[in-house]
Amino acid sequence: MSIVPITSPDLDAAEYAWFAALCSDDYRYLGVPEGALRSSWAHCSDIVREAETQGFGNILCPSSYQVGQDTLSFVAGCAPLTSKINLLAAVRCGEMQPIMLARTLATLDHMLEGRLTVNIISSDFPGETEDSAFRYNRSREVVQILKQAWSQDEINHEGNIYQFEGLTTDPARPYQQNGGPLLYFGGYSPPALDLCGEFCDVYLMWPETRPDLTERMKAVHERAASYGRTLDYGLRCHVIVRDTEAEAREYAAELVSRLDDDKGTEIRDRALDSTSLGVARQARNRELADMEGFIEPHLWTGVGRARSGCGAALVGSADQVLSELEAYRKMGIRAFILSGYPHIDECRHFGTHVMPHLETCSLPEVYGRVPDKVPATPLAAGERR
Repeated sequence: MSIVPITSPDLDAAEYAWFAALCSDDYRYLGVPEGALRSSWAHCSDIVREAETQGFGNILCPSSYQVGQDTLSFVAGCAPLTSKINLLAAVRCGEMQPIMLARTLATLDHMLEGRLTVNIISSDFPGETEDSAFRYNRSREVVQILKQAWSQDEINHEGNIYQFEGLTTDPARPYQQNGGPLLYFGGYSPPALDLCGEFCDVYLMWPETRPDLTERMKAVHERAASYGRTLDYGLRCHVIVRDTEAEAREYAAELVSRLDDDKGTEIRDRALDSTSLGVARQARNRELADMEGFIEPHLWTGVGRARSGCGAALVGSADQVLSELEAYRKMGIRAFILSGYPHIDECRHFGTHVMPHLETCSLPEVYGRVPDKVPATPLAAGERR
């Protein structure tokens, strides 16, 4: 029984996504860079293809200003390499002029034939520190403009930051219907909850204890209900799956066995969100954990020693991890964005041991966003479409 009402009621399936590690976040030993695991088109596109092979329904393509690759260019490059998996493109509001962003995302959605989803991020840019109210107001206006571009004949927006009147939306209509690509959003401050509650589709959380997640979901539900809406909920979490719990815990310890704490601090601090409320709560988890880093029997906080943002992993045997995921699903969580180190190896572990036992779905299809696809007629020699 879900704790809060959700947009997809009575849905026994969930969306399981992986992580593309565009931002130099792939290691064999946490905090110790290896050449073959550094962020590159070759390595990260291999992660995407492996995730599709293992049956994941979506993959988060993250964004960073410090390290890594351009997210939207990467997603475009993955379009011809994939055929089933959705791509969750992280977009930092304000980085691109919103009309151009609407057009770019619509183009990507056509290239992917409706497999685009969008992770809305509100953050500072390098070299600037804006007031939180300004940042969330900017994000709110960007989302409002996107929604107009994707659903109306013209854009008319009179905001504090952006002003547009009578702009045609014809080039900005996406492949997906009934509102365009789903919007995923995460944030802990009151303005973040308000923005998500009014405009977005999936509220993303980082790992915390179940009571803390419950309270977070209730708070978001109250904000969405004030706008006459209900949302789906997602969890961004790392995983370590092995044949036995002992093997999984042993690997967790090995993963951080070469980590220098000063290096870990450097990695955490390079992120623009390193001082956010959400990151502070991940740090609090580590403070409350036991001597081995566990805050719950299978929730290990060691990853956060060298990572800003999502800082905990589900650790255990396949049956134990399955049980944890099922418990989250019964709470009302319908989207899981998972990752592990190294990303390709752990993707295979999860795909082999856990994925065959999961009931999966594609949330854009659940929401009715993707129109029925008509198989393309093969082109004759020399013919162009």
